[in-house]
Parts: sequence; structure tokens; C-alpha cells
Amino acid sequence: MNTHLLPTNRAASDAASTIDLPIGAHLVTQRRGYEHHGIYVGNGRVVHYAGFAGSTHRGPVEEVELERFAAGQPLTVRATPSARYAGDEAVSRARSRLGENRYRLLTNNCEHFCAWCLLGESRSEQVHCCLRHPRAGMQTLVCLVKAFVESGSRGVQTGARLGAQLA
Repeated sequence: MNTHLLPTNRAASDAASTIDLPIGAHLVTQRRGYEHHGIYVGNGRVVHYAGFAGSTHRGPVEEVELERFAAGQPLTVRATPSARYAGDEAVSRARSRLGENRYRLLTNNCEHFCAWCLLGESRSEQVHCCLRHPRAGMQTLVCLVKAFVESGSRGVQTGARLGAQLA
């Protein structure tokens, strides 16, 4: 995967949002145990599937500030040389799903969303990697459960919520 690291402090992200980031760029930022994905729509804003990126409750497709999307983590731009949709067309596709709230960890997550916006098909390399390499999948699952527990969710509810979101 071809990625380019971008700064995430306020002044740098303002500059990057107007100079370095092309409209429709596939942005990636690290989270605990996984990558979070979004589409840059211009003016320092990103459309992404919130999923579990900000809480233990799944979130909808939303448009947020670049800084909020990055959540203090470095950003990268993922090159998509085979993109069927680019620029304004990718942005239109991303915005067409604003408010959608059908997040599913294995079948409709933030990476599936970005692939759909750019390629016209829903897919996730993270999910494929976890399924092909069970050890990596278990490590990712452990990180996700830890993040849920640390965010204040209660044991049984966390497990039930996570289990309900896997399919």
C-alpha cells in the first residue's frame, strides 16, 4: 500500500487541508489495534463511517473536521491507483451515504466505505488479513475488546454489543 504521512497538529493540518490533500483522498489514521479510514472532502473535512472510532456505540457515516478524524494520530494518504471514482465524484459518493447507520465490523466498516467510494465495491484489507491470518485476527479482537473496556463500557454489555456488530 502506498501511503504518505501527514502532520496532525492544528497549523499543519490546516495547511495540509488546503495544499497537500487532494479532494477525494483516502485518509488513514491508526487506532488501537486497527486503522481508521475516511474520504477527504475539502475545507479540512472528512467523511467517514464513525463505527466504534469514538465510542462504544456504533456511529453513522458523518462529516467531521480533519483534526477530529485524526484523533491526535498521524494521518496518511492511501494511494488508490485503480480508483474508478476520484475527486469530486468520490466526494459525492461519500456524501451520498451521510447519516447511514448500518456499521458492521466485518462487512460494512470504515474501510469498506472508502473502498466503495473510490472503487465502487465494498471491501476491507484489514478484515481479509484477519480472516487469512487467525493470529492477527485474534490480536485485533483483543485490542478492540480492551479499547471497549477502557472506554467505560460494562463487561456483559460490551461483549453483547461487540458480538452483535461482528456480522
